[in-house]
Amino acid sequence: MRDDDPFPNDPKPPVENSSGVSRREFLKISTIAAAVPVVAGPRVAVAAGQEVPLYGPGKVLLELTVNGKTYKADLEPRVTLLDALRDSLDIIGAKRVCDRGECGACTVLLDGKAVYACSVLAIEAQGKKIATVESLTEEGRLHPLQRAFVDNDGSQCGFCTPGFVMACKALLDEHPNPSSDDLRRGLSGNFCRCGTYAGIRAAVAQVAQKGA
Repeated sequence: MRDDDPFPNDPKPPVENSSGVSRREFLKISTIAAAVPVVAGPRVAVAAGQEVPLYGPGKVLLELTVNGKTYKADLEPRVTLLDALRDSLDIIGAKRVCDRGECGACTVLLDGKAVYACSVLAIEAQGKKIATVESLTEEGRLHPLQRAFVDNDGSQCGFCTPGFVMACKALLDEHPNPSSDDLRRGLSGNFCRCGTYAGIRAAVAQVAQKGA
């Protein structure tokens, strides 16, 4: 019986392998090979005739530009922009309410366009300018739009307010003097359970009149 036989009670005599590797060595090599992942370069998929890189399921290093600052974080590709902002970057102005793209409380600007942060993947926001409600305050001074919300009692519980403010900012950037139709379309994706719509409309009108 050989000293390196992993099966000492096996009645059959050990069979030598032409490679010169014993069974014990073979088992060790197989175990190591199974534990170490094989890296064959980035995975890709073909979509619309173009190769698209595939990420995940593990964490990947993301670089996000939020309110003019660059942040880096290791996140799984499935993480939403809202979760990245609140849970990883500690930027909590955008609120998590419905978490399914219905209420608008998590509205942020992505390259100047109002989007639901809960419905955008953080990995998709790379290379774009992300603006949250925190970007409006400068040196502790409220933005004219924020001040108008205060002046016109445009918030009660306040949970919807950050999203409404950013939606209003996007609206006024596109339509400095919005019509009633512009206002209705621009804010149609945001909802206020407290029913402060009259105050919000008045706030937009105040800012539009001042040309801010």
